[in-house]
Amino acid sequence: MPPVCDYEEGDSMSLPQKEPLNLIIAGVGGQGNVLISRLIGQAMVDDGYKVTIGETYGASQRGGSVTSHVRISKDHQYGALIPEGQADIILGLEPMETLRHLALRGSPSTYVITNTRPIYPMCVATGEAEYPTLDHIQQNIDELSRKAWYVDASEIALNLGVVLLTNIVMVGALAGLKIMALKPDRFEHQLKAIFQKGKLDLNLRAFKMGLGHDFGQ
Repeated sequence: MPPVCDYEEGDSMSLPQKEPLNLIIAGVGGQGNVLISRLIGQAMVDDGYKVTIGETYGASQRGGSVTSHVRISKDHQYGALIPEGQADIILGLEPMETLRHLALRGSPSTYVITNTRPIYPMCVATGEAEYPTLDHIQQNIDELSRKAWYVDASEIALNLGVVLLTNIVMVGALAGLKIMALKPDRFEHQLKAIFQKGKLDLNLRAFKMGLGHDFGQ
């Protein structure tokens, strides 16, 4: 059955059983949620798991919410949408979306890994609403989750010259934390299957930079 690691400071990660493993990928339109949900899903299928993927959309073409539900099982095919309160892992591409989905579908046992770079919705850009500070968002995420990790994946992607690589950096960080049984070589195989040489090299670099990210722990 798909494992979730029971992380303890200073210890190697143990792998208790979890069935199904429920992964939420939270972001906004244009960040590539759907692409990485498909890549993660196929990587897990290649490793012998059964995977169901569902998506929910806001006004994605205008930077609205886009959520991917990835449900992973060794033996069964589950429904496409993760029930409220049953997300095991939330992979966030945008911090406020991460918090929003943690409050809706997470629980005190949920692991969170999120990008720290905000994307401001139109109501914030026009002054109709205020975006919370990152400190405030992190405080709430820490209070609502079992454990959370933070990475400025957008900055890493920008240093590679393509901000759209943020999603691939985040998958690398997820694989590097080993809080789910996502094998790096399986994911790299999926990248090689869909990208041509130039784009492939950039995507592999982004993935490996996320994979080797130092969270200071």
